[in-house]
Formats: sequence, C-alpha cells, structure tokens
Amino acid sequence: MQGQVLKLVFQSIYFFLPGYFANLSASLSRKIKFLDFLAKPVDCGKFFQGYPIFGSHKTWRGIISGSFLGILTAFFQKWLYLSSPFFKDLSIIDYSKLNIFLFGFLLSFGALFGDLLFAFFKRRNGIKPGDPWIPYDQINFLIGGFCFITPYVLLPIKIWIILLICTFFLHILANRLGYILKLQKVKW
Repeated sequence: MQGQVLKLVFQSIYFFLPGYFANLSASLSRKIKFLDFLAKPVDCGKFFQGYPIFGSHKTWRGIISGSFLGILTAFFQKWLYLSSPFFKDLSIIDYSKLNIFLFGFLLSFGALFGDLLFAFFKRRNGIKPGDPWIPYDQINFLIGGFCFITPYVLLPIKIWIILLICTFFLHILANRLGYILKLQKVKW
C-alpha cells in the first residue's frame, strides 16, 4: 500500500513536469542574455487600481521561454514513454495518443497563466514582487495548469490533491535552493 502511494506521488509529479519546468524557466530566463529583447513586461507597464497589472518582472521572455521549455519537456516525456518500459510504467497517461504539442502548451502556458493571474491579485493586495504570499505563490501555477489541461486530459481528483500537497513543499524547497545558488533574490 505504501509503495503504491509513493508510486502515485512520483507519477503525479512526473505528469506535471512541463508545468514545473515552465514555472522554473520563467524565473530563470532573466539569466539568458540573448533573450533580453523579450524582457518587456507583459502588462506593458500599465496600472490598474493604482497598482501594476502584473508587475515589471512578468515578462514576455518568461512566458515564451517557459512555454517553450514546457513543450520541450512534454516531447521528452513522450520520447521516454515510447522508448523505456520504466517511463511507460511511470506515466499516468498514454503519451502516444496525445497531441504532444497541445499537451505541452496547455500544461506549461496554463502554469504561467496561473502565475500571472495570481500576480494580478497579489498586486491588488499591495504585495510587492518577490514578497511571499503563502500559500498562493506555491500553488498558483498548479491551479493554472489544472484549469488549462483538464478539458484535454481528465485525471482523477486524487492526482491533483497529491500535486497540491507536493507542489507546496517542492516550491518552497526550490526557492530555498535557488536562494542558496544565488538564482533567487529572496529567501523564503
């Protein structure tokens, strides 16, 4: 029983890898200098109710690089599914029957959209970029990914509950590691 639960945890995390990598890539893309021409705010510097719509740190560079890496991750997952019995067993979906580009796009862009949406609400609450907003900072991209992928891939609710719990802790761990490696400015 315990082994089955652990396997389901790994399967759930593996499924959401395009969303995780999209979210991670968006914040790390500022280190990629040849993409500087895309470092323009998604909200074009506009304000709503006296606050930035999303903030200057939410850029097209992050959206495009995050979506690209998420789609690339999905293609890699499909390749692993088709070439390795281990990854076929680890997968909770049949990657061979999916439009993998659409799957990767929906999951990664959905994750990024969730992050943007919650940035909008974070600004409305007067919370500055980088300041913690627990638990929303840890799960916003998961909620966005869920909303975008569910019409295409319907998963049991237990998968999403597992992801909700795991993502909360993985996000905090990743932020602390990013701070230690000087990739993140704020220590959580």
